Amino acid sequence: MDMPTLTIGTRTARLPIVQGGMAVRISLSPLAAAVADAGGIGVIAGSGLTPKELTAQVHAARAVTDGVIGVNIMVAVSNFKQLVHAAIAAGVDLVIAGAGFSRDVFGWCQEAGVEMVPIVGSERVAKLSQRFGASAVIVEGYEAGGHLGTDELMLELLPRITDSVDLPVIGAGGVVTGADIKRALDAGAAGVQMGSRFAATVESSAPDAFKEMYVRATDDDIIITKSPVGLPGRAIRNPLTERLAVGDYPPIERCVTCLKACGKEYCIMDKLVRAQGGDLTDGLVFAGSSAARVHDIPTVQVLMDRLAAEWRTAGEGAAS
Repeated sequence: MDMPTLTIGTRTARLPIVQGGMAVRISLSPLAAAVADAGGIGVIAGSGLTPKELTAQVHAARAVTDGVIGVNIMVAVSNFKQLVHAAIAAGVDLVIAGAGFSRDVFGWCQEAGVEMVPIVGSERVAKLSQRFGASAVIVEGYEAGGHLGTDELMLELLPRITDSVDLPVIGAGGVVTGADIKRALDAGAAGVQMGSRFAATVESSAPDAFKEMYVRATDDDIIITKSPVGLPGRAIRNPLTERLAVGDYPPIERCVTCLKACGKEYCIMDKLVRAQGGDLTDGLVFAGSSAARVHDIPTVQVLMDRLAAEWRTAGEGAAS
């Protein structure tokens, strides 16, 4: 038994797996290209990059794979429009947008023949997305890492979203194994998005110590923290999150107004960049609730082969 394919508009991936776009600078061209080459949809995280840097990342991925490549860009970043146009010009297959809602991006993508896939947390936003021309929607549940737009679990949201739109619906949050993928597809999803599991792979641009935090994390280490974006965020406990929990916010050394709206309690871009650079004391390490179930750092191909094998085992178990 083979995993089903995933079709989003005119693009089809051999496997129903979308690699999460993890910012800042965790999901870059090496990871996205490896996932696309292995049959999934590889995603470059554009938030925190300049348009020139994003263009270079897309070109680098395109140079080594003819698989499906997308970008994930937060609507909340101030250069959202410039990043989307840079990604489109560089030749991406799809644009994923979350942390806000933009009507304009649907038109930009339609004009360019690029698939637009918003991240949604309710039936209302899913219906609105379909009306504006979305090619698919990603339903991100409370289990997800990074910024959270809902307090409902993915498998609770999924049936309601699939009933409300005539689009492929991709389930995100808490997906680590092939058995998790089967549960999501059995609940009506056309595919899944996986972030935390791909953060701890060889091709991920996270530093080794960052990946090891995922491997060592327990359920008690995964916490909800405050973000100046205005949404709660899920991360791995470290000295920075302990400070944030008691309102001891690090001073902002230099503000470049990277977000359209910012509470300015602290500079989240600075903290995400620090983590990607290996500073796990003052850096912010976003992770999903499933990070506690990540126990190794495989190559992307080894991971994809494992997911397919786990999928088959789960299907055989259900059939027996």
